Amino acid sequence: MKKEAIQHFNTEEYIYPVKRNELVFKIRCAKKDISKCILVYWDRTKPENQKRQELKCCYRDGLFDYFQGKIIFHQIARYQKYYFELTDSSGNMMYYTANGLQQVIPKSGFFEYLYVNGTDVITFPEWAKGVIYYQIFPERFCNGNRGNDPEGCKPWGTLPDREHHMGGDLQGIIQKIPYLRELGIECIYLNPIFEADFNHKYATTDYFKIDSQFGTEETFRELVDTCHSYGIRIVLDGVFNHTGVHFKPFQDVLEKQEKSRYVKWFHINHYPVEPSHHNYECVGAYKWMPKLDTSNPEVREFILKVMFYWIDHYGIDGWRLDVADEVDPSVWEEARIQIKEKYPDKILLGETWGYAGKMLRGNQMDSVMNYVFRDALRDYIAEKSISVTEFDSRLNHMLAYYKDETNCLLYNLIDSHDTERFLYLCREDKTLLKLAVAFQILFPGSPAIYYGDEVGMTGDNDPDCRRCMEWEENADKDVKNWYQKIIQLRKNYSCIRSGSFRTVIADETTDTYGFVRKDETGSCYVILHRGTKNCKIECPVLERGVFAEVLSGELLREEDIGEAELLNEDITEYKGKVTLQMEPYSVKVIMSSSNSSKKQ
Repeated sequence: MKKEAIQHFNTEEYIYPVKRNELVFKIRCAKKDISKCILVYWDRTKPENQKRQELKCCYRDGLFDYFQGKIIFHQIARYQKYYFELTDSSGNMMYYTANGLQQVIPKSGFFEYLYVNGTDVITFPEWAKGVIYYQIFPERFCNGNRGNDPEGCKPWGTLPDREHHMGGDLQGIIQKIPYLRELGIECIYLNPIFEADFNHKYATTDYFKIDSQFGTEETFRELVDTCHSYGIRIVLDGVFNHTGVHFKPFQDVLEKQEKSRYVKWFHINHYPVEPSHHNYECVGAYKWMPKLDTSNPEVREFILKVMFYWIDHYGIDGWRLDVADEVDPSVWEEARIQIKEKYPDKILLGETWGYAGKMLRGNQMDSVMNYVFRDALRDYIAEKSISVTEFDSRLNHMLAYYKDETNCLLYNLIDSHDTERFLYLCREDKTLLKLAVAFQILFPGSPAIYYGDEVGMTGDNDPDCRRCMEWEENADKDVKNWYQKIIQLRKNYSCIRSGSFRTVIADETTDTYGFVRKDETGSCYVILHRGTKNCKIECPVLERGVFAEVLSGELLREEDIGEAELLNEDITEYKGKVTLQMEPYSVKVIMSSSNSSKKQ
């Protein structure tokens, strides 16, 4: 390779521990420039004992290939020197070290990993790996106790606005736990339930009290116990970035002004303080929600006290943390240390609308709300604003950006209380919704269902996306049956819940996308046809033999690849192909013969 080509070669490496004796090495190279990547490594006290391991290309986006591999040591990984031996597509060899790329075998400038401390290892609750979430906006799910309805409560099903209430409560959720169990839900995420202003309850006034319109502390205890008796976890919404103006410390500031002991709890701009976004920092210039100064040690101590209270006294399974990327990171770092020491199985799930690398380094969150996933699915399926190639690139970039151990925990939503309903974006086309649902539930991560999506609910952005849950005669049984069928597939096959991922089809001509999930039990191929015409698709496969299309029961036999040009054939060892007839807006789920009859 010429010297000038090396200078423009874009390469970057990364390393992280899975266990104290296991390291994952990752390297990013310009797309298709590298055909082979070898890791050369050794203990710095034994330079003569160099070892070699080939890294595999695991992900490929529009610009880069991402190679990675795991090294297992006999003891705690320490003092490991290493560099990368790269072979380009023309057969030329080069070497990548801490000093960059060079054409001769390096004699210095090596990378070095020093030591794996206990807290360097990313840990997470095992139950959260691929768990199926269900998000409930309590005020709109089910009214189980009309005795606690707020004054002026509107009839159930009235189109929502930002002012009025509909009467949903905790007792209503308790009544519907069997319904959620039947649907296949494994963890409930509740929007805020603490005493607060407004129907959304994001303006908290008392963090230690259940809002009376939802029930009592005893009602909540019954809800937690009922969920656990059905094998369902429950996660609460922690709104710690801001409060409501009726929060007692803020009321103290309004009353005592500069003399209040709580003035440093908030970001006060000038005095006298009165409800106005000009006087203090608040959320989105919304004066009713003053922002807490989360860098203040007293505020951090208060937040931790709240988090522990609901875990200690009621046994909740973790926290979804509102606008987590706007809170001082020290809060989450301290929360993780303290909570995980006592309750290692509790989940910390952060809200963010972009990439969350800073929060997922192992010292803050276990998982985040994956709006990056949602946006890609929206753009490809609902709005049809990107091509299948761009869709594939965005998904692979997302998976490569995070660690594989994190990808299986990501909260993969298609909509929420803060967005339009996915069906609304699909212009009420339920065939497109079903296509998106199949993709969401069969893709790596933890699929998250926003209440009512499973019965065909629609709605524009807030407040319209917060309509009352449709029950019985108004529920779309066909959509619900589809959800149940795809959820059951996820539960039946371990390769869907936790297997690896590789794109196998991204066909611009037919507008078809396909990927394979694989583990030691076998493979699952998912093919989605977004096109509007019938077409024939050739899906490459990793095994030989007979395959089963599990949604229809059709049997497919592997054929020779022949002259077919297959996606990612340079980094995937395909053994053959199967031919499929695809209808418009359809999905096929194909199991290899090794796991077509196996359950988890």
